[in-house]
Amino acid sequence: MANNIARHIESTPGIRGGRPRLAGTRITVTDVAMMHLRFGQSIEEIAGQYQLSLAALHAAMSYYFDHRVEMDAMIHEDLAFVTGFQRGQPSALQDKLNQLRGD
Repeated sequence: MANNIARHIESTPGIRGGRPRLAGTRITVTDVAMMHLRFGQSIEEIAGQYQLSLAALHAAMSYYFDHRVEMDAMIHEDLAFVTGFQRGQPSALQDKLNQLRGD
């Protein structure tokens, strides 16, 4: 069983920060977990959207659940980065709305 997962999941230091990802892609295990568990996309939807095999996506979810604490920490780290980035980079739309309101 572990060999099947290893066939679909790889980590390379210079790609996506060395995070576990689908072999031959830049899509990380945490990307798949977020799409499936947090955004509610089915495995089949993700497969169709990114032309990925169901086996690779199921391997990613299996890897996620086998390493859940580590994967959730990575997701939390990514969300914190995005939040910090958004604070430092105001939205052009929000700027325009503020201008229209006279803020």
